[in-house]
Amino acid sequence: MSSDRECFTPDELAEVLSHYDVGVIRSAKEFPRGSRRSPKLLLDTPGGRYVLKRRAPGKDDPFRVAFAHALMTHLKSKRFPVPALVETCDDHTTLVRAGGRVYEMFRHIEGQRYDNSLEQTGRAGRALGVYHQAVEGFKTEWTPPAGSYHNAPNVRAGLNAIPTVTSSHDSVIGHEAELLQLTQKLHEEYDQAAQAVNQAGFADWPATTIHGDWHPGNMLFSDGRVKAVLDFDAARLQPPVIDAAYGMLQFSILRAASTPDVWPDYFDVTRMRRFLAGYLTVGTLSAEQRWVIPLLMAEALIAEAALPIAVTGSFGWLPGFGILQMVSRKTRWLQENTERLRRWLVE
Repeated sequence: MSSDRECFTPDELAEVLSHYDVGVIRSAKEFPRGSRRSPKLLLDTPGGRYVLKRRAPGKDDPFRVAFAHALMTHLKSKRFPVPALVETCDDHTTLVRAGGRVYEMFRHIEGQRYDNSLEQTGRAGRALGVYHQAVEGFKTEWTPPAGSYHNAPNVRAGLNAIPTVTSSHDSVIGHEAELLQLTQKLHEEYDQAAQAVNQAGFADWPATTIHGDWHPGNMLFSDGRVKAVLDFDAARLQPPVIDAAYGMLQFSILRAASTPDVWPDYFDVTRMRRFLAGYLTVGTLSAEQRWVIPLLMAEALIAEAALPIAVTGSFGWLPGFGILQMVSRKTRWLQENTERLRRWLVE
């Protein structure tokens, strides 16, 4: 396991577990999924297995957590496949605040990871449509977060900050001018895509409580079907097309095991189409919304890279400069193929 992944301390764990009544803990193992800044433990007890999670900094606002928990409770009532939250034994809430941090516990769900098949891709798209149906009429006392990857000021600020943040990285030395030109180009492309989406009528499209992070890593499958949808940290109020475009991006993007400079520029259009077809079996998108999907995909691609790189100079363990070069190539592919994509998007 990577040494830079945060872990629970013994005292911290004892304090947090004192708020739950899950029986005798037979074993507690690190559960290396998701953000490295959000440690998780898999707890084995006679009554079943649980996942204890500490919210990552920036995603630990108690009010936002309460909103996400209210959403999950609503989805559970609609029989949508989400992990069951575990209440505390002292005040019967679903979050613990201790030492300035926020914790939550779920019942563990067994399942398989996404296998890149067309069957699971279509199932993932359909599950998103079912999710959007399930949240119709959802209301809570907690205010949902606003904003998304679309037309976001923090994405622009991040792109502006990247040349300074990454200047000392080995991959950048000798390429400072190229990096500056690259971030300026991505800034322009992001602005152009956002403007075109807005001109298509984005502000007038009805909003709902979107998932906000619909990608393969947040789904578990069993026998080809979606068994569980995970991680509602990014849930917010936005038009459903924000989720649909992001899902199409994440389920069609092609990576490689090696460095991003050899990742292919193109996307798997067959999987892209299968995801949307699955979604449209239960969900709806207007012709105008489908028309902007390639633009939203470009925005999401740029935003997903810019935000972490602006903070750390890297994208996980990958150098930020290489990731930005890859993003630029993939964005260019989307631009060059927009009209071809739209032919089947709005058919």
